[in-house]
Amino acid sequence: MAHEYLKKATKNAATGEDNTRQIVTTMLAEIEAGGEARCEQYARELDNFDGNIVASAEDIAAAGAQLSQQVKDDIQFAYDRVYGFATKQRAALIDFETELSPGLWAGQRQIPMQVAGCYIPGGRYAHVASAIMSVATAKAAGVDHVIACSPPKPGQGINPAILYTADLCGADTILALGGVQGIAAMAFGLFTGKSADILAGPGNRFVAEAKRMLYGRVGIDMFAGPTEIAVIADHTADPVIVSSDLAGQAEHGLDSPAWLITTDRQLGESVIAMMPDVIAKLPDTSREAATAAWRDYGEVVLCETAEEAAVISDEYAAEHLEVHCDNLDWWVQRLRNYGSLFVGEETTVTFGDKCSGTNHILPTKGAARYTGGLSVGKFIKTVTTQRMTRDANREVAAAAARISRLEGMEGHARSGDDRLAKYFPDETFELQVK
Repeated sequence: MAHEYLKKATKNAATGEDNTRQIVTTMLAEIEAGGEARCEQYARELDNFDGNIVASAEDIAAAGAQLSQQVKDDIQFAYDRVYGFATKQRAALIDFETELSPGLWAGQRQIPMQVAGCYIPGGRYAHVASAIMSVATAKAAGVDHVIACSPPKPGQGINPAILYTADLCGADTILALGGVQGIAAMAFGLFTGKSADILAGPGNRFVAEAKRMLYGRVGIDMFAGPTEIAVIADHTADPVIVSSDLAGQAEHGLDSPAWLITTDRQLGESVIAMMPDVIAKLPDTSREAATAAWRDYGEVVLCETAEEAAVISDEYAAEHLEVHCDNLDWWVQRLRNYGSLFVGEETTVTFGDKCSGTNHILPTKGAARYTGGLSVGKFIKTVTTQRMTRDANREVAAAAARISRLEGMEGHARSGDDRLAKYFPDETFELQVK
């Protein structure tokens, strides 16, 4: 198959990683050594904030008082759908036990984690929806204690809408901390005395790197980078809608990739021509981000066939994948690698990002090849159990002993031998490898 780039990116997901890693390494080490005092110092230095780190009931009430009823109703609308979808996911994760052979039962249990740390971005934009996606999902999973943290504004604290939303979704503790210091505080149990079992939520490259470096010590939802969008479009697609969706995601940041994969040259060229004007009409902050993102990370790939477009799409493994094509059922069945799929022009990443119900915390940088997005399953451990009768040991213990000796593990083998000797003293077993 031969495809053609009508527009090629000049940067990729690895751009700038080395410097980020060095900064995060230093900060994590200093915060672990210096504890809460160093965390507070970083809040003063980086966010110009010297207020209370732990949000009080009074802080939360004051935040709610600043919001209109319409805002509260919209937040409730989004919460109801995201939490409702998450509870359906939870119901699909079941405990069971099955008898594998006479007297041998094996099963699984779904055990929620005890403490979850949820990061809610609050820098360039007030990511109210991210509070719902992480906190509400953790609560739907049954997590005992959810710690939320979000960057404070200088002299003000957490954005009122974020603070209100985190509380509505059930956060047990809310910290006015951003960036690496917020991630470190949740991981190390600062200000709460409760170390997170898992860290979840999107953030900038420093937040993502801090989570990556702490993985193993704590769980994380996924390795994440800047948000991405890919649109697959054919001759039936509307270039105005496609351009709008690409620009909408590009406003997230200077390094947010936006990709168009198309089987129609005219559509691809039309989108390339439209994008500068679409971006130019955005407000200043969004325009600055989208301009750089489209210039440096935007791509338009022209494919000869639908199958070739699907192959290319699976190689990108985009976080968000929209399909604006004929024969939508074929695409749904064919596509394999994506964080979340938006089928047809009538839906868009924006809907999933804000309120339609599916989670917007999704894999980036190709991680959709091996993982999905945030779900209740990320906050739950699937653990196994087994039990058996003494009589079942006749087969199991003997087979385990022989396999252990085949592997050269005599100590393991004798665990089987000793049970057979105890339970069946008058019987002889073949315990050596032939």
